[in-house]
Amino acid sequence: MEAPSFETLDLQFDQQVATVSLNRPDKANCMSATMWTELQACFEWLDEEPSVRAVILAGHGNHFCAGLDLAMFGDLRGSSSEPSRRAEHLRRTILKMQDNLSAIEKCRKPVLAAIHKTCIGGGVDLVCCADMRYATEDAYFSIREIDIGMTADVGTLQRLPKLIPDGVARELAYTGRNMDAEEAREVGFVNRVYEDSDTLMREVMAIAQSIARKSPLAMRGSKEMLLYSRDHSVQESLNYVATWNAGMLSAADLQAGLQAQLQKQQASYED
Repeated sequence: MEAPSFETLDLQFDQQVATVSLNRPDKANCMSATMWTELQACFEWLDEEPSVRAVILAGHGNHFCAGLDLAMFGDLRGSSSEPSRRAEHLRRTILKMQDNLSAIEKCRKPVLAAIHKTCIGGGVDLVCCADMRYATEDAYFSIREIDIGMTADVGTLQRLPKLIPDGVARELAYTGRNMDAEEAREVGFVNRVYEDSDTLMREVMAIAQSIARKSPLAMRGSKEMLLYSRDHSVQESLNYVATWNAGMLSAADLQAGLQAQLQKQQASYED
């Protein structure tokens, strides 16, 4: 495996688990233009790399992510002086940024976000794309876009109401207030809260390694079904999973799994 290198991300491997860490600690991991594009490139590579079975998304330094790098605002509308062309350029830029983060959601491998301290603005957009979220006791979340006079536009308002009660999502979007880790756990945004960053990373790695020991094909199918079911009716989703398993249920994986259960051993699966 020859892994890519990045300017704003740190990519590490522990057996079949990859850890992607936001790596601008001196800037509180605020999301520069380079980071946006590198996130997409990184998760598209992880999606294609057979030896990676689970991914942890974390942040180096004292903060998980302080949101969009404000230096980007000057370039968002482009160079044209004509209003409609500036508007079209901005729309295309927003769509590209949406795609940058959607690559995390589209990655076939389960993505576990490990969040400490600050997670605001674009950081919330980022972790809404993960499969699961875990946090430290001092973590907090905020949809800050409302405080700078804009509507959040790269995924939070579309994904968050599917993750927490609608009224809570609206309150956070309308007020810009902080939601602390305990409230985030109570409303179901994060799965668990840990005392500190070291405990967070150790426990999230244990969960990721447990996932990595399962059948990769079955895991990818499970993620595909859960995402599809979020956006489709029950009947459509039932039809899709029937079609999926009719074509992709692995006899080899099924036999390995059943045999391991009978022998009380860990099954071994092809990547």
